[in-house]
Amino acid sequence: MTAYDLVIVGAGLFGAVVAHEATKAGKRVLVVEKRPHVAGNCYTEDVGGIPVHRYGAHIFHTDDREVWEYVQRFAEFNRFTNSPLAKYGDELYNLPFNMNTFHQMWGVTRPEEAEAMIAEQRKEITGEPRNLEEQAIRLVGRDIYEKLIRCYTEKQWGRACTELPTFIIRRLPVRFTYDNNYFNDRWQGIPIGGYTAMAERMLDGVEVRLNTDWFDIRGQVEADRVIFTGPIDRYYDFCFGKLEYRSLKFDTVDLPVTNFQGNAVINHTDSAEAYTRVIEHKHFAYDQADVMGQPHSVVSYEYPKTWEEGDEPYYPVNDERNRLLYQRYREHAEQDGGVLFAGRLGAYQYLDMDDTVRAALDLWRKLCE
Repeated sequence: MTAYDLVIVGAGLFGAVVAHEATKAGKRVLVVEKRPHVAGNCYTEDVGGIPVHRYGAHIFHTDDREVWEYVQRFAEFNRFTNSPLAKYGDELYNLPFNMNTFHQMWGVTRPEEAEAMIAEQRKEITGEPRNLEEQAIRLVGRDIYEKLIRCYTEKQWGRACTELPTFIIRRLPVRFTYDNNYFNDRWQGIPIGGYTAMAERMLDGVEVRLNTDWFDIRGQVEADRVIFTGPIDRYYDFCFGKLEYRSLKFDTVDLPVTNFQGNAVINHTDSAEAYTRVIEHKHFAYDQADVMGQPHSVVSYEYPKTWEEGDEPYYPVNDERNRLLYQRYREHAEQDGGVLFAGRLGAYQYLDMDDTVRAALDLWRKLCE
């Protein structure tokens, strides 16, 4: 048997950061990845000169200076600003909800007019909101809820808004300024050349086995410590039951046009289409003439779906049943003590990329104590 100081299961962003830090510290590290590529769900693939986000749009954004400076060691970032649009029928609205949205919705031009419209429509909800629909109306009023939230959310979760808990939409970005920047974070952008190249630089000098399922080889590998970034319930053979997820399906097409929709991301918020978003990948590289000048464009239609065995689990279903089930697995893991669970699947929580990098750095420092 081959001995390693550390085995990391998963070559996504979390695994790549920890592997880099451990290798830099002189540890012998093995990264095991069942997919044929590194970078996890932020994997980008070159398609005719266009970096394509194969698992959906990924925009790096953070207020964490250390994290921002850390990722820039491995990639140069452009200044992409996430300014999605929402399409309802033939109508287009700016996101997040801001004065442009309110002008498009009601024709108002001053913040006090928009505030008055929302305040009036909020009145229909009295008492504590009992579901997502009531929570959304309480936050932004009936008009915005009906056109920009209801159908989009129901497609996303596969359930009526009246059947969804309030915490899913506890906060909504609402601004009474003409600002279409979706994120409030100080820094944002996308690596020039894509996330895959960034992850490969992190993993430079690390032994990585692609197309390898950890459960096929774990009896053949000796390690002082294992970090598992896959689903925690899968690790324990679903002994307490299966955690639930929402998944996504992408229909990606290569079109003979230079500019299909004029924006990187357009949300489709009515029920006319089953997809929730249309992503035109070349706009993520808006400042790169070699990408924007390509005589074609790659477009992805994003369809939410119920997770089934073999699908990629994207979003944990954080209802009461699943929270309690995950807690049982966590308690079991703490008693087991043979492995550390991390990342969005190991921790059963959705993590932005900057949160993933932060969690990886914090875990490595804890291991060094």
